[in-house]
Amino acid sequence: MSDQDSLLPDGQAGRQSDPASSNPPIARIDPVIEHGASVDGSTSVGPNQLASEGEPADKKEVEAVQAQPLAVPPAPVEVKHHELADSSVKPVEAETDSKSHVDSVAAKLAQVEAEDAAVLAESRKHTRRSFVLAAAAAAAGYGFYQWIEKSPGVEMQPEPFRKAFQANAQIARTIFRDHSLAPTYSLNEAQELRVNGVYGLKKELVPESWRLQVVGSSGAKSHPRFANDVTAWEYRYKVSSTHEDQGHDTKVDPNARTSEKMAPAPMLDQAKANEERVGRVPRGTEEAGESRSTLKSQTPGLLLTIEDIEKLPRHELVTQFKCIEGWSQIVHWAGVRMADFLEAYPPEQPDGKEPRYVYMETPDGDYYTGYDLDVCRHPQTLLVTEMMGAPLTQFHGAPLRLHMPTKYGYKQIKRIGLISYTNDKPDDYWTKLGYDWYAGL
Repeated sequence: MSDQDSLLPDGQAGRQSDPASSNPPIARIDPVIEHGASVDGSTSVGPNQLASEGEPADKKEVEAVQAQPLAVPPAPVEVKHHELADSSVKPVEAETDSKSHVDSVAAKLAQVEAEDAAVLAESRKHTRRSFVLAAAAAAAGYGFYQWIEKSPGVEMQPEPFRKAFQANAQIARTIFRDHSLAPTYSLNEAQELRVNGVYGLKKELVPESWRLQVVGSSGAKSHPRFANDVTAWEYRYKVSSTHEDQGHDTKVDPNARTSEKMAPAPMLDQAKANEERVGRVPRGTEEAGESRSTLKSQTPGLLLTIEDIEKLPRHELVTQFKCIEGWSQIVHWAGVRMADFLEAYPPEQPDGKEPRYVYMETPDGDYYTGYDLDVCRHPQTLLVTEMMGAPLTQFHGAPLRLHMPTKYGYKQIKRIGLISYTNDKPDDYWTKLGYDWYAGL
């Protein structure tokens, strides 16, 4: 047995030298361990190393090393061609999808920017157009205002406004024909009417001196109350204190200077001249001045007493008094219908036609109003002698006032001293100060 055989484990040396063995001897190859590292990573000393270092090899140590399992190299990994193909395709697909998403987002952003640009362009166009239209409208409005402002004035109103008043009146006449009835109410709803406006009432009239001048009535000369000059009648007044509330007219501010403004100096001078010439007291001393429709001296007509008025059929009415200032009251009225008065004292018809208008004024001529004849024939138009079951008081227009429930209060004259029929449109106190002549409700 050689030295090599002595290194083999027991039983193997005999089999290796047996020539009759059918299997060739298996050569044992010790793993080469470098720098004292074992196969499993632990530190050991191999026999070759011990031999190389001149130290005797211990048989047991050699056998322990030989008993360790041989390190088998890992089997080669088989790489299939289709896996390589898949691994090479996936990155390309991901890159393509990412690029498509970016392109889609970019396209949407471009579309939004294009739409925003279109909207902005359209907005700028509309903005410029709006500024041009606004400038044109402002210029037209200013021109229209200047046209109105420079129009000739008609009774303290620019002519266009006055024509608008007249158009409204014509529409009201056409639709309602001045015969529509105002609502009536129960007697228990009536209340005492407040005093509002005392033009023509500031001096207390002596009741016995009151006469109603009627001018333009048919057959006046044959009437026992006929007078060749009704303007020569003298109304008497007395100076006395009264506890009756005189109220105030709020069509203008009561504290304003115009609320107690006297007539212009030329009007007062003319009134004084007339007084000296014909012996008449000054007329039209309130703000609107003297009426253009007031009677001239030597005007013939009738001078009726309150008894003459009360001979006509008596009527009662509970209607609403409406003031243009915005307030209203339900009032119980009593007197004679204006329609009955017109029948008793009908207007003259020199050309076969009735006159169109009726003019009224207070005895001193300070307050005056004008009406259409048809309105005076309205069945609810009253010549009032009583209010709330009692005779009229001074500041409510005693002894005779007018009530027209189809008109505003400023057309309902108090203390009537004159009723005149005329074809000329009469003057009107508040119309001269800018209000509507028709004043219909």
